[in-house]
Amino acid sequence: MNDQKKVLVFGLGNPEDKYAGTRHNIGFEVAYALGKRLEVTFKQERYGMVARGKWKGRTIVIIMPTTYMNLSGNAVRYWMEQEKVTTQQIMVIADDIDLPVAQLRIRPKGGGGSHNGLNHIIEVLGNGNYPRLRFGIGKNYPIGYQVEYVLGKFEPEERPEIDKAVDRSVDICLSFATAGLQRTMNQYNQKENKEKENKDNNNDNHVETAATE
Repeated sequence: MNDQKKVLVFGLGNPEDKYAGTRHNIGFEVAYALGKRLEVTFKQERYGMVARGKWKGRTIVIIMPTTYMNLSGNAVRYWMEQEKVTTQQIMVIADDIDLPVAQLRIRPKGGGGSHNGLNHIIEVLGNGNYPRLRFGIGKNYPIGYQVEYVLGKFEPEERPEIDKAVDRSVDICLSFATAGLQRTMNQYNQKENKEKENKDNNNDNHVETAATE
């Protein structure tokens, strides 16, 4: 029987220590921060590090797949079956090079683009109709160096914005668990757009000021 008060949050990444803190592992960072907010501990289980918590009457199962990014779908399918949930009860968190650094975007479905983890989940589930939180990492790399970029670490000056976005991501996951996908999208996608506009305006003002000095 399906438990409508349960959600699964999958933070995508690669399990080895050498990948810790890399752009491609931002899903792990958000999952870990969510576990910290809920004051739960991760344990090694099949296909992932798993933690279970409660929030306002909802059960939240947090999973950091240990399948490696390219086989993320195996963990998603297994834990969906194990916890008896539908695709509408999962949130997948992944890095996105097509969004500016630290910008967030919630989507109800879609393709995987160049992201091997998202594409493998689509392949295994047979469709892309699952909610995902896209975490912007930007694309500040020369042509042909995408792999090196996503497996590299954030620049020190980017960390403050990244840390704030991780906190917002945790808020989004908790909202998804309690308010549902549509209300969460309406609230947070709008917020993110406003923040980006404000940031762009500030940057424009800074350029104008510099030009007149």
